[in-house]
Amino acid sequence: SIEQTTEVLLCLSPGEAADLKEGINFLRNKKTGKDFILYKSKNRMRACKNVCKHQGGLFIKDIEDLDGRSVRCTKHNWRLDVSTMKNVNPPGSFCQDELVVEMDEDNGLLLLELNPPNPWDSEPRSPEHLAFGEVQITYLTHACMDLKLGDKRMVFDPWLTGPAFARGWWLLHEPPSDWLERLCQADLIYISHMHSDHLSYPTLKELAGRRPDIPIYVGNTERPVFWNLNQSGVQLTNINIVPFGIWQQVDKNLRFMILMDGVHPEMDTCIIVEYKGHKILNTVDCTRPNGGRLPEKVALMMSDFAGGASGFPMTFSGGKFTEEWKAQFIKAERKKLLNYKARLVKDLQPRIYCPFAGYFVESHPSDKYIKETNIKNDPNELNNLIKKNSDVVTWTPRPGATLDLSRMLKDPTDSKGIIEPPEGTKIYKDSWDFEPYLNILNAAVGDEIFLHSSWIKEYFTWAGFKDYNLVVRMIETDEDFSPFPGGYDYLVDFLDLSFPKERPSREHPYEEIRSRVDVIRHVVKNGLLWDNLYIGFQTRLQRSPDIYHHLFWNHFQIKLPLTPPNWRSFLMHCG
Repeated sequence: SIEQTTEVLLCLSPGEAADLKEGINFLRNKKTGKDFILYKSKNRMRACKNVCKHQGGLFIKDIEDLDGRSVRCTKHNWRLDVSTMKNVNPPGSFCQDELVVEMDEDNGLLLLELNPPNPWDSEPRSPEHLAFGEVQITYLTHACMDLKLGDKRMVFDPWLTGPAFARGWWLLHEPPSDWLERLCQADLIYISHMHSDHLSYPTLKELAGRRPDIPIYVGNTERPVFWNLNQSGVQLTNINIVPFGIWQQVDKNLRFMILMDGVHPEMDTCIIVEYKGHKILNTVDCTRPNGGRLPEKVALMMSDFAGGASGFPMTFSGGKFTEEWKAQFIKAERKKLLNYKARLVKDLQPRIYCPFAGYFVESHPSDKYIKETNIKNDPNELNNLIKKNSDVVTWTPRPGATLDLSRMLKDPTDSKGIIEPPEGTKIYKDSWDFEPYLNILNAAVGDEIFLHSSWIKEYFTWAGFKDYNLVVRMIETDEDFSPFPGGYDYLVDFLDLSFPKERPSREHPYEEIRSRVDVIRHVVKNGLLWDNLYIGFQTRLQRSPDIYHHLFWNHFQIKLPLTPPNWRSFLMHCG
């Protein structure tokens, strides 16, 4: 719709409305199967969908809540105060999106959702005839697709060489041998967000050596996608930052629109590409792409599926974090993710669906435990689940495989609709070039900065996180997470940003973070984000109590200053 609409999500009769109790009411629309929460107090009523904004879990009664105001998410145990619509655990995180509560003239009750116009409906185009071969999508690796769209070529998220997240992630699939030529021939590249399995500086360094002026498009996120470009040393001269929700015209037949994520709008994006009226939707890693409002019946949809892109719970120990608990949690989480993706595909009804952006492996020998513990979803299992519940055609991609959109839309059984790579083509990588990348990390260990213990105060002052009641013990370790000989072991009290010798006597939450010395010093020296540590599995964590400190981790993973610490000035003062 190109106009704002109001959708009635639930109607209660006057009798049902009168039966609502004070406090929390769990409600369901029996026709749609959708669930809602309504909080009733003497002064007002508030309501929301029963879907956790974090990662889509279902809320249930919180048995620890004595005031009758909070509910608990079944996915990660996050707690929502329904009287304020704010999360209370973790504190300072999300606010739940509210619905409008209205009483009709007969004292019945309506739950309404105000829907703004869909931006992709502006200047609508009807699908035109596509010739065979006119639109072809070739899978390269992970989240990287090479799209032929008429006489234009567009590439998504090229990670084709080197690691991601410091040294924690490596490519599962062997990219086609001509990947660099393919990149050089592209007319434009879309990079969804700043995580290094999508924004791969090793890959872009190879590309920039051949074609530094290639047009690259990113969304106008709060944290710029290329915030670290100057420091990376990669020479790219044609980066274009575009506003959200506006068509970008490439030629008379081709346009694209970048949309933000509803959970991480400060960094995550997704994209709609339209050629001759046929839409391709790529939701990439978005948790709630465009706040959950997406185009239906697109020609092709692709999304992540695998899970495992977090240090939780594999890198945690102590308390409930036994190996048995971790295994059960991971199994349950992966199943929930599969069901969520299958339900999303069923709701959106694309003609074709492709699971991608989950083909990574923890291949360095020192991460053997993570590799064995961090079980990921099987794309074929998801595709079978989708086919069981809908008529959507599915595609499990292999490196170098090409989907001909016109053929597949006309006849999904066409033997030429998907051309697989030649027989004997290597699909899975069995060796990785670890050494050059580990050498870069190891170079930071002996840096002059770390001869002076005052670097600790310098770094955390630069980081700018304080006035928060949390004490963290930071321990530098070897490969096996044992204390590094001569390494630093120190406390940071973030309430007043002090560095005490002992934990303070006041009541305080506590975390212990053990980090591999090469990675933590590389991160500190270069002012990098802590996703390299956490998502890259380069830490081991304990916490008491068992509470996720969203404000702390969000700051160090997303909100650090855009310019690195001034170590030159620091060393001059030390000298």
